[in-house]
Amino acid sequence: MPEVFKNFINGEWVPSKTGATFNDINPADKSDIVGVFPKSGAEDINMAVEAAASAFDKWRKTPAPVRAEIIYKAEKLLRKKKDDIAKIATAEMGKILDETKGDVQEGIDTAFYMAGEGRRLFGDTTPSELKNKFCMSIRMPVGVVGLICPWNFPVAIPSWKIFPALICGNSVVLKPASDAPASSMELVQILQEAGMPKGVVNLVHGSGEEAGMALVNHPKVNLISFTGSAEVGKRIGELCGRNLKRCSLELGGKNAQIVMDDANIDLAIDGALWGAFGTTGQRCTATSRLIVHKGVLKEFTEKFIERTKKVRIGNGLSTDTDMGPVINESQLKKIHSYVEIGKKEGAKLLMGGYFYEEGECKKGFFYMPTIFADGHPSMRIAQEEIFGPVVLIMPVNSFEEAIEVINSTNYGLSSSVYTKDINRTFKAISDIQAGITYINSPTIGAETHLPFGGMKNSGNGHREAGKEVLNIFSEWKAVYIDYSGRLQKAQIDTAKEH
Repeated sequence: MPEVFKNFINGEWVPSKTGATFNDINPADKSDIVGVFPKSGAEDINMAVEAAASAFDKWRKTPAPVRAEIIYKAEKLLRKKKDDIAKIATAEMGKILDETKGDVQEGIDTAFYMAGEGRRLFGDTTPSELKNKFCMSIRMPVGVVGLICPWNFPVAIPSWKIFPALICGNSVVLKPASDAPASSMELVQILQEAGMPKGVVNLVHGSGEEAGMALVNHPKVNLISFTGSAEVGKRIGELCGRNLKRCSLELGGKNAQIVMDDANIDLAIDGALWGAFGTTGQRCTATSRLIVHKGVLKEFTEKFIERTKKVRIGNGLSTDTDMGPVINESQLKKIHSYVEIGKKEGAKLLMGGYFYEEGECKKGFFYMPTIFADGHPSMRIAQEEIFGPVVLIMPVNSFEEAIEVINSTNYGLSSSVYTKDINRTFKAISDIQAGITYINSPTIGAETHLPFGGMKNSGNGHREAGKEVLNIFSEWKAVYIDYSGRLQKAQIDTAKEH
């Protein structure tokens, strides 16, 4: 019998008020139930928010270096339990074990980095325009924050949100994805073990429509941080805007890798394989377009197909696997529908384009790595996020055309350029409309100390990770200290002196 899990509210593991549950299914073997989780509703969310609101004042008054000590303890526990958590993550969302170990490592790195901010959290001091007056700015916590996370990075992305939120002095309600609830539960258990006070961190399982939207709409939630699709993000942004609720949205991408005629072709193929088929293409930064100069198009295409044929598909827990399953049946059907769209649009299917059901893969949701050629920017498969192992090769005649094509979508998250030309490198950095640009490396591979986020429909302007994430989870307060002993009037008194 699969284990039955609970929500974590006010320091206790409690069942949902709804009494309803859902199964966390292994996408590599749909008969394997990883666990049974509560399908929570508005009442559960309300309990969690009330607990977070009650805990907030004491937590915000806890000195930031003291808050950091708890996060340092969490980092050590994450490091100790890395392999075990990675196996849980692979079992519930499918990507290969090396990738889930990297997922947990990202959580470790984020905890370590953000704990260090506990002794910084820098504001500014600045001269006043008046005599005998001191000016500075300081960071203040926002309050209760709601964190809604996706399934594809079930440890890393919650870590990107939880640790900076906590170090800034906020209390948290986490709503993980229904397709990967167990990994987030492990993270919360670690925070509990590290000594997090009751009510500061709360975890509520459930669907996005019920639990997620209840969190978004709760009047005591001061901030929503959401990672997911642009469609859902726009809806959340609209709901938050009605109540002037702070909202951070990290959304989708239609990322491209440019391969110029002077590129190291073998290196570019390494990058394309990892970018397109890592995590089975289920990353917001995944490479879904390959913009290739016609001078190297034939060589690149032939070698890319040859290498893709060698990708080993199977259960992510197996050491012989290069690419795991798609997350669920719905996504599997969506991917295939886009393949059919691509065919109808006139793209040339070079390989793949079908459900992979060899051997043990019959038990899960597997799709063959798929390559289209003869792509055009107007095609839907060149414009819309597919979120699967499907990539479109698009030929160009020049570097200028490549830049035009890469910018031709409504997304602007990640980008990549393979070239040996330093002039092209800096023009790409300047002209590509994306929040991230890689040179001679794939579109995936963000590091925790750099800002992460995109332009256009890839987000609403905020950045996760790096020191910039602190601007999401803190408010700025300006402070003026007048020690002149008299009333001084800014602008007016300075005008008199002149």
